Amino acid sequence: MTRPDSQTMRGVVLPGERRLEYRELKVPVPGPGQVLVRMKASSLCGSDLRAIYRPKDQGHGPEAYQGVIAGHEPCGQIEQVGPGVSAYTAGDRVVLYHIAGCGACDDCRAGYMISCTSPARAAYGWQRDGGHAPYLLADERTLVRLPDSLSYVDGAIIACGFGTAFAACERAAVSGADRVLVTGLGPVGLGVALLCRALGAEVVGVEGVPERRELARSLGFTQLVEPGEAALEQAMTLSGGRGFEVAIDCSGVASARHLCLEAARTWGRVVLVGEGGTLEFAPSPLLIHKQLSLLGSWVCSVQQMGRLAELLERWKLHPEVTVTHRFTLGQAREAYETFDTGRTGKVVIVWDD
Repeated sequence: MTRPDSQTMRGVVLPGERRLEYRELKVPVPGPGQVLVRMKASSLCGSDLRAIYRPKDQGHGPEAYQGVIAGHEPCGQIEQVGPGVSAYTAGDRVVLYHIAGCGACDDCRAGYMISCTSPARAAYGWQRDGGHAPYLLADERTLVRLPDSLSYVDGAIIACGFGTAFAACERAAVSGADRVLVTGLGPVGLGVALLCRALGAEVVGVEGVPERRELARSLGFTQLVEPGEAALEQAMTLSGGRGFEVAIDCSGVASARHLCLEAARTWGRVVLVGEGGTLEFAPSPLLIHKQLSLLGSWVCSVQQMGRLAELLERWKLHPEVTVTHRFTLGQAREAYETFDTGRTGKVVIVWDD
């Protein structure tokens, strides 16, 4: 691996249209309030496929990809600290909350830098260099400590995938009193299922991809439904005919979202997590008369991410169990092509040293 004293390193950029290129750049030097993190793991996210890797036009404006080093699920070890850094030292293991906001608005003060609307807001891997390179320059306020019992791959998945899943579970106030329907058992949906089970809930999953159903089964989820005309009846049967206290859509597919509304029990909670797509439904029978709570959930806060890391250590739950493919940085093109098939679990780029 390239060392800081060699001055340069190679990182991955995503020009769009399913292309991937490598760029040589200088190893950054941390300024005030910053640290240099040596990457250990950088996992791939479905949002990167949807908004960066596949599109011909990656958009414009502050939210669009700015041609930086990709990878917004980074985890590693602090190599060097800049002036004014007080809470961390070289050698600390850290997860990165993947958005750095302005730090002054109400959302940032609450830890939800994802919701910051300042022009200063920048996401790692989207508007500022991310984790698909040997080193990453990070702001101290975006760091979360990685417990020793969790691997660097665990940490990378916490950085977005499991963090997003945890935020949805908290939004729905999932508990052991709930039976939960999870539609879409990709990496985020599988994370939701694992967390709901750890919280004591019974989980029923809906997934159309055979490989992802098999991965779910290997992790102990036996109550699985395939999408289609019979999905509602099968799901209701698995709920004992009563419906689900909680239904969480992680697919972004209109039919799956509709199924969540149909299968939710009266006074239930429905949470939409999957990005993209549409949803049309008749509000009176599906929402108003059932007195449902329909909620949207995006990304967790910094505080939630720290709490998640603590709980995962307590539960001895490793997000790494959702990984089906590992690649080196030099194999990044193959990593994206594999993940783009839609038939994998989590895909991660790892460093062995």
